[in-house]
Amino acid sequence: MTSAILLENIHANALCRFKEAGIEVERHSGALSGNLLRDALATHQIVGIRSSTQIMRPDIEAAGHLHAIGCFCIGTSQVDLSAAAQIGIPVFNAPFSNTRSVAELIVAEAILLLRRVPEKNTLAHAGTWAKGAEGSFEARGKTIAIIGYGNVGAQVGVLAEALGMRVVYYDVQAKLSLGSAKAARSVAAAISQADVVTLHVPATLRTAQMIDATALSLFKPGAVLLNASRGSVIDINALAHALQNKVLGGAAIDVFPDEPGTNDERFSSVLSNMPNVLLTPHIGGSTQEAQENIGTEVAAKLIAFLATGDTAGAVNFPHVSPGPLIAPARLLNVHGNAPGVLAALNGLLAKEGANIVAQQLQTKGETGYVVSDLDRMPSKNFIDIISDQPGFIRTRVLTKD
Repeated sequence: MTSAILLENIHANALCRFKEAGIEVERHSGALSGNLLRDALATHQIVGIRSSTQIMRPDIEAAGHLHAIGCFCIGTSQVDLSAAAQIGIPVFNAPFSNTRSVAELIVAEAILLLRRVPEKNTLAHAGTWAKGAEGSFEARGKTIAIIGYGNVGAQVGVLAEALGMRVVYYDVQAKLSLGSAKAARSVAAAISQADVVTLHVPATLRTAQMIDATALSLFKPGAVLLNASRGSVIDINALAHALQNKVLGGAAIDVFPDEPGTNDERFSSVLSNMPNVLLTPHIGGSTQEAQENIGTEVAAKLIAFLATGDTAGAVNFPHVSPGPLIAPARLLNVHGNAPGVLAALNGLLAKEGANIVAQQLQTKGETGYVVSDLDRMPSKNFIDIISDQPGFIRTRVLTKD
């Protein structure tokens, strides 16, 4: 029986979807690592994670029975995508389902920081009545710089513009702006004119500590910084120094370089106890609506892949959508993207005496993926024959039953 393991408290909606599809599910509230993770990957066909579980090449290479990985979130930097593709494992995510949740949190935090609510809240709890308008500003008329104008960044821009903010953005790729947003030529050009800077970039070598002491020195006096992307993109110690020296007016940080694996572990940060800083425990996409939508979306993609070989939406894999299986059998073959591999496969099928009813092939990078519908079920030793062929990575057979 096909089984899945869901980590990090993935929404119960995903559990229901898998069970409806006849998939046995094991569910954990926290992340796994080391031997516990490898044991889970070795004994399940599907693994579902959020952002804390790190699945790297050694983990993937030890996962002999794993068919697919589901990232129940936007990002996929916690998975070695290249290693997964090389072994024939597609990785699916939910690039749109929680964008609104993150965008709403960012805009709310920007307003709170501009109004100096964190500081006044701390003082009020301590018994100090700090009524006054000094240092408190409206969002209307202020400039927000969005670094990374993808699904979330663009949504932030739409909401910010509705508040009357001026929106500038920078992205490494040319992006069509929404509303009146204007593209900046560089990160420096964007942040140097902004009252609010918000980060929405992936974790890559290029973005590692992109907001360091040099970048922070370019901020306007009193500007605020928000990060709900990845913890690696800010030099946290440099940020703490800038806040202590009043270079920045405040910050809202939702992601950190080192985060607890579970809610039972203690959290600590150099930003703790700073009155002008909002610290949240990686909850940018953590609304009931978002988690329910993510659970539905990613589970549906994983179930479709298991049932039909559909890889639409995979982030590291060629996209093939073969539709429902009508023929007696369907052969799913992952191979290296090299000349002659498809001809070799079809030659073996001809020797097997299996006629190809329909066939779809797509490639992405070094990976090729071909789905072949056959007029008969291949013999039991056919998969062994396929596996011995050079250039073939992984083969799976689906039957109409």
